[in-house]
Amino acid sequence: MGEAKTDHQWSFPVQEPFDGAKIAILRRNDVLVIRRDDKPGIPWPDYLDFPGGGREGSETPFETVAREAKEEVGLTVPEERVVFHCQMIGPNDLPVHFFALMWDGLTDDMIRFGDEGQSWAFMPIEAFLQANDAIPSLQQRLRLALAALE
Repeated sequence: MGEAKTDHQWSFPVQEPFDGAKIAILRRNDVLVIRRDDKPGIPWPDYLDFPGGGREGSETPFETVAREAKEEVGLTVPEERVVFHCQMIGPNDLPVHFFALMWDGLTDDMIRFGDEGQSWAFMPIEAFLQANDAIPSLQQRLRLALAALE
């Protein structure tokens, strides 16, 4: 299900169908979160989310999450910092990918918030895991990543 990697091989076959990808960007004991828009008709309005989203074209899972992180928070995520990946079945019965990345040198001024969501913040990992307004599947996936990294 999940795997901790140190060889930075995050490529998957391009033809593999998948729905999307999310990434937990960890900075010491904090995680980067985005407060979703509070609009009717979108999944999880006003909830805490991670950068990521749907696949475009023939992107690999990592290409998807890297593009989304650039669009949503202005970061070029370094693939060599990825420490965890898992694939699970998502709400559309297609695989979804989850990555965790360790980036202790990431500073607030490196963030360039995009036009999706209400705000961004670094929050303590434990606070995210216990938040009533965090997307439950992301809490579950982050717990998997943390367990694999212990």
